[in-house]
Amino acid sequence: MWPRIVSFALGEGPKGTPPERVRWLIGEQQVHSEILIGWVQFALVVFFLVLYTVSPKTSAGTQFLPVPWVLGAFSAFTVLRLALAHRRLLSPALLVAGVCIDMALLMGLVWSFHLQYEQPAPFYLKAPTMLYVFIFIALRALRFEPLYVVAAGIAAAAGWLALLAYAALSGEMVVTRDYVRYMTSNSVLIGAEIDKVISILMVTAVLALGLVRARRILFRAVLDSVLAKDLSRFVAPEVADRISTSDRALQPGDGEVRVASVLFTDIEGFSTISEKVTPERLVRLLNDYFESVSGAIDRHRGVITQFQGDAMLVTFNTVKDDPDHAANAVRAAIEIQAATRERAFGGGIRLRTRCGISTGRIVAGAVGAKDRLLYTVHGDEVNIAARLEQLNKSYGTYVLATEATVRAAGGTFSFERVGEVMVRGRSASTTVFTLARGSGVDAAAGGSEGRREDPRRQGDVM
Repeated sequence: MWPRIVSFALGEGPKGTPPERVRWLIGEQQVHSEILIGWVQFALVVFFLVLYTVSPKTSAGTQFLPVPWVLGAFSAFTVLRLALAHRRLLSPALLVAGVCIDMALLMGLVWSFHLQYEQPAPFYLKAPTMLYVFIFIALRALRFEPLYVVAAGIAAAAGWLALLAYAALSGEMVVTRDYVRYMTSNSVLIGAEIDKVISILMVTAVLALGLVRARRILFRAVLDSVLAKDLSRFVAPEVADRISTSDRALQPGDGEVRVASVLFTDIEGFSTISEKVTPERLVRLLNDYFESVSGAIDRHRGVITQFQGDAMLVTFNTVKDDPDHAANAVRAAIEIQAATRERAFGGGIRLRTRCGISTGRIVAGAVGAKDRLLYTVHGDEVNIAARLEQLNKSYGTYVLATEATVRAAGGTFSFERVGEVMVRGRSASTTVFTLARGSGVDAAAGGSEGRREDPRRQGDVM
């Protein structure tokens, strides 16, 4: 029962202790908030000074003018604390002390009014400057730390009670129960002063409660943000954006049918390479390789939908609109060939990549169970792209594309027809093309030379 009451009053907090990096992010936010508080308070002190300077002086005959001295001390302390905040030197103890000093200076300013205007001590109890107490309490709420709001509220209530006690001990206080007399003279209405103290404490309590709830929400929000940022690294940024901006939570089966291009890549001879290197070096090799080829894919508006061991499933015109998706898929394949041809990976290992490209209608969306989803693509064209990648072995090529891809890419590239092949899993034959020599892929990478002949090849070039 008690935990439910606490949860209702304070809000649901984070489960367990937040990780160190989350606490660090919150700490950074608190540091910036303290700097903001310092600047706002500095502006408030400047306002006090300007107001005092331009306002008519009704105490011209007074020899001692304490208000300028109090404002000067207030200014110096505010500048000092602002400097410490910028240098990150304000510990919790210093912050509590600073809050108390703020209130002491404000109460000192209020107290000085009876000297400034040569009036009995109860005179200052009616000073409107007392209302600035609420501004100083509210300022502490910018830090999302209820401790400092409570410290400010208690210091303000204690300060006002101290002023009331001073007025009572001065021998000049006349207590009245007549509200009119209270308002038109230096008489004191005890109930009115107690109301001020209660108001200060109530405002403090409400703000502190609001801050506790807000702080819990802040921790959950930062934790969720960090979690979302980390998890987004496991999917393409475009997919993460699509999920986070969706009007409703994705459900299994949610997706859309689009005409798109699919690029399937695989490293040639990867199994043999895996046998010859240590697991640690193999991971470094793959990371180095994926870092290189993913740049080529990004530059041509592709989205890496899945990593499958050493293979990649890349789509164009699924998450990101791309009317030139077929040509961009071919460009990405050409750049991948160039990247692998020009450099070694993982400390000197040469890699070659086989690519299969297909264009047509596919479904892009979420599949899986209600509590475990995967954003991927499905359709015949996905299967064809994977099969074409494997067929590169048979033809000695490194890039194979379907006729639909060739037609959709337009006349930008020079393709050579390989022939019609029966792709496993399909009843109809598929016309397959490769890039002709001079299209950015060298002979060893699937040009018209250095490729094994196929009896069904007709030599057509598109």
